[in-house]
Amino acid sequence: MAVNRYTKMAYANADEMVFGKAKFPVKGGLGLEIGAGYTIPEVNYAPRPQAGVSKEALVKEYERITKDIMARAVQIGFPAISLESEHVQQMSNNPDWGAEVAHVQKSILEEYHEEYGIKCGLRHTIGDIREDRDFLALRGAKNDVMLEAFEKCAAQGADFLSIESMGGKEVFDHAIIRDDIAGVLFGIGVLGSNDMEFVWQNIAAIAKKTGRIAAGDTDCAQANTAMFIAGGLLDKNLAHTTAIVARCVAAARTLTAYESGATGPGKDCGYEHTIVKAIAGIPISQEGKSSTCAHADVLGNLTMQCCDMWSNESVEYHGEFGGTTVQVWAETLGYDCALMNTALKTGNEKVLRDLCMLSDRYRDPQGYVLAYDNAYRVGEAIAANGNDTYLRAKAAAEMCCKILDEGIKGGKLILTRFEANALEAVKKDLAALPTERNKFIEQCMAKYKAEVAVFRPENYSL
Repeated sequence: MAVNRYTKMAYANADEMVFGKAKFPVKGGLGLEIGAGYTIPEVNYAPRPQAGVSKEALVKEYERITKDIMARAVQIGFPAISLESEHVQQMSNNPDWGAEVAHVQKSILEEYHEEYGIKCGLRHTIGDIREDRDFLALRGAKNDVMLEAFEKCAAQGADFLSIESMGGKEVFDHAIIRDDIAGVLFGIGVLGSNDMEFVWQNIAAIAKKTGRIAAGDTDCAQANTAMFIAGGLLDKNLAHTTAIVARCVAAARTLTAYESGATGPGKDCGYEHTIVKAIAGIPISQEGKSSTCAHADVLGNLTMQCCDMWSNESVEYHGEFGGTTVQVWAETLGYDCALMNTALKTGNEKVLRDLCMLSDRYRDPQGYVLAYDNAYRVGEAIAANGNDTYLRAKAAAEMCCKILDEGIKGGKLILTRFEANALEAVKKDLAALPTERNKFIEQCMAKYKAEVAVFRPENYSL
């Protein structure tokens, strides 16, 4: 089935982009409209490990989690909230488990919506379980189970359907630890995009059949891996310049979900989603300073700049002084959204957007490129090459390098010698790549079939 490629930008310029507003809002859940002029807290959580011993124990855990979140939301007076259940492996490998969790959660949300009028929604992020011991098995029996999990969760009340798909990860993992930019482009831009077309056309069909929303994907498996290997400002396991190049390539890949039938809201851990929103105009969920319960990064305020939902990433369910963890983080997210929504109501949204962005813009090359004005430029490079997944991924990487060069020459972006040398190496590698898709794929097939034992071209119809 053909996909609809994006070849132009949704926004006339970067300054049009703000939090809480998307060109194409999405209605879903109980009274929610995402990207329609207000931001929504999206609480993400994980059950305690011992809760996974049985279906009954796991369902009970999610029931407690859901009731805790909703009780805190109405106690504090938040007008809207959304929940995200990222499946533990038991829930996707046993679709009835995930479906029962969705049913119980949605029943609770309906009760709170009816009694208190709170707008609410439920996202289920199905696990990408398409693995067979040491290698990915992206087609076949595991894929069938995964799609069954989507269908059953949708039928039982999950409003927004998402996944963190892993196509291309076997090549990317081999490449990123070797600073192999060709492998990064092949793993993310070609293999990842190829797999996402397959995955998201199926998810979109399920959403249409069940009346739910095909929400979106992230490149968690690859670009987030690069970001976490790069670490903080003192780490040297991977250059941050290399990590942001991988992130820009990931935007071209993540866009494929929306070309294949997804509508948003894009999932929180896709740090590339500001770029994607600029191209597609879809609403996005983002994480940043309120995801410190899950991980550290160097752009915690900046990511709020254009979000439509605001997430905490994920937190294990247990007690804190202020309540359970899900209550504590729901409240934090809700107050962040109250601030953004007040800025929207008073006409100060661009002031707040720019303050969030500027506070992290020069901290690190990743924040510099993902600042909305530069993110927009990466989007333009992708859209200009939108009909070819390789060329647009390559163009995104090249624009990323150009933006970093401009920042350095302008004197505001300061890079260490380690980072500057890495940037020069990436530019050199990009310049040596073929300008024809078929030639690039031919080279990569020969190289990675020889070097990556677990690479299966049949996963990607190659």
